[in-house]
Amino acid sequence: MLDLTTWNLSIPTDPSPTTISTARLNNGYQSGYFRRNGDGSVTFWVPVTGSPTEDASYPRSELRETQNDGSLSNWLHASSDSYLSAVLQVERVPSRNKVVIGQIHSTDAPGSQNDPLLKLQYHYRNGIGRLELLLREKPGDDQVQNILLAENVQLGERFGYDLRLTPTGKLGVVVISKDGDKGSLYRQLDSAWAAQKLYFKAGAYIQDNEGPSDEGGRVTFFHLNSAHR
Repeated sequence: MLDLTTWNLSIPTDPSPTTISTARLNNGYQSGYFRRNGDGSVTFWVPVTGSPTEDASYPRSELRETQNDGSLSNWLHASSDSYLSAVLQVERVPSRNKVVIGQIHSTDAPGSQNDPLLKLQYHYRNGIGRLELLLREKPGDDQVQNILLAENVQLGERFGYDLRLTPTGKLGVVVISKDGDKGSLYRQLDSAWAAQKLYFKAGAYIQDNEGPSDEGGRVTFFHLNSAHR
């Protein structure tokens, strides 16, 4: 199941990014940056020449969590047991070889540091695909931990990830590929995250902004679902 009813979409149009509303996204929207496939999957394409969003250096074709009515969804982790699950494959990476495929982000509301709590990154290095978790220990920290979850996940290989954040601030991240490569992390978050309003993101956020217009990242999602219980 690929449920887009609680997402909007940012695409890296020229000269500035465009946000595709939840309603428009769910009314059959597609473009060169977001393609619907016959099997029900969707493909994100982002060129290195695409325009970045405000406060970012790199372009993205990426979903951002919303409510069903299209308003932005921002939540405290104490309010629910929160899940994001996906099945996907990375088909192409730019020359710097990195694309972020999922995030738990914090908002830029007053009192927030506007930092990602975590990014799940596909890193194609020396012919080997790695799934890395970029984890920020506390809001506002400049440095993040780079935690290897799995490797030998090749371009075009289908894999899945599950993110879970409990009301008590326990984080769980699990990845598993079609070929059996897998990894996980479980950690109690620092209490400072309890005051941060959070939201999920998913798609293709390349970590590169140099090169020709036909260079970029392409990612296909076969399943995507978020839930708060």
